[in-house]
Amino acid sequence: MKTVHVSTGKPYDIFIARGVLDRCGSTVRQLTKAEKAVIVTDTNVAPHYLDRVRRSLEEQGVQVRAHVFPAGEGSKHLGTVADMYQTLAGFRMTRKDVIVALGGGVCGDMAGFAAATYLRGIDFVQVPTSLLAQVDSSVGGKTGVDLPQGKNLVGAFHQPVAVLIDPDTLDTLPQDFRTDGMGEVIKYGCIKDAAFFAELEQRDAFAHIEDVIETCVSVKRDVVSRDEKEAGERMLLNFGHTLGHAIEALGGFTAITHGKAVAVGMVLMARAGEKNGFTAPGTADRIAALCRRYHLPVATDASFADMAEVAKGDKKAAGSRLNVVLLKTIGDSFTHPVPLEELERFIAAT
Repeated sequence: MKTVHVSTGKPYDIFIARGVLDRCGSTVRQLTKAEKAVIVTDTNVAPHYLDRVRRSLEEQGVQVRAHVFPAGEGSKHLGTVADMYQTLAGFRMTRKDVIVALGGGVCGDMAGFAAATYLRGIDFVQVPTSLLAQVDSSVGGKTGVDLPQGKNLVGAFHQPVAVLIDPDTLDTLPQDFRTDGMGEVIKYGCIKDAAFFAELEQRDAFAHIEDVIETCVSVKRDVVSRDEKEAGERMLLNFGHTLGHAIEALGGFTAITHGKAVAVGMVLMARAGEKNGFTAPGTADRIAALCRRYHLPVATDASFADMAEVAKGDKKAAGSRLNVVLLKTIGDSFTHPVPLEELERFIAAT
């Protein structure tokens, strides 16, 4: 088993191993005093893994109730979280009990937000089943929901007590979801690890997926440990996300998935960086080539004007400026403030 320790204000471990899904019960018993657990999952994941996780908890003497919501980004809103509160209250959950987030990024974000806010905060365990969630969203304590105006505009920082990553869950994912997760994988090479980026160019990531997951979560661990509340360095993890989130919003959060939108956002922002003199020439083409290798899109029909308008509401906006994440070259990233009135011109330089 690979173990990555996260030294945030509330420290925890990330466990990466095939079959670790069945150890959820023993992990909960070891790390908490929970007598009850609510497993939050969605309609896609429940048929595959809900019974296994329920069994592992019950074998440890934990009482279990499941909350299953409709799969998809369209469920990521306050109404779905309100339904979770009803399940938690109906089960008489207390502050010593635990929520188990079993699913992809949407599930983890919402279950984590419910855990952060129910009774002003209870424990939760992340059990990510998608590649995107395993390499990114399950780590770092960001939780939240979408509003019509943008992604994750309502949320809280709330660290899990553990993250259990079972690469075997990727075997049941449709190819499109495996592809989607590669958008976040490539991001880590772009912002922090040129050698990892080169490895993705040279080898099939899925041939050594456990190592790939470990590298991604280790990079995120290092950044989050230094900047838990996104006051500085953690912003770098949003490379490609400012425009990616805008593309998602313009598609009503249904036209394109998160990882694919991030892939487009990374290419567009790298091109903007090159044209504005911040990024080494050829960087964007190299990112685009790697995205294509993993069947990710590199362009969008959305206009620069529309993307800029949506991006102005991004969480990284500060006053009259938006902090965009740029690259000097592969593996070397930084933030740069762009006045909101100049944002369209900046990104349209592509």
